[in-house]
Amino acid sequence: MAKIKKGDLVQVISGATEARGGDRGKQGRVIEVIADKNRVIVEGVNYVTKHVRVGQTQRGTKTGGIETAEAPIHVSNVALVDPKTKKPTRVGFREEVVEKNGVKKTVRVRYAKKSGEKL
Repeated sequence: MAKIKKGDLVQVISGATEARGGDRGKQGRVIEVIADKNRVIVEGVNYVTKHVRVGQTQRGTKTGGIETAEAPIHVSNVALVDPKTKKPTRVGFREEVVEKNGVKKTVRVRYAKKSGEKL
């Protein structure tokens, strides 16, 4: 089970501050997790400008130009946001016993270490 998953609210914890043109302190949802490279793409964070070659579609409309998109960030540079305190926290795992239809089953659950709240 991964510590950070798609859809989680995370905060950037390293890099330049917003006052210096960086992204530290910004919060956003995880759009994509690139597990083999240990990177995540966060909504509204780490924008880069990309120059795309001008072309035409089948209808004749022009495509291309300068586009902005989110670039991947290393997973160590983001921290999950605690749902209770809205501050960055570490993630832990614990086993919980769940009873469903009279059958007891142990399930591995992620939780925020600061508040103990289930994620």
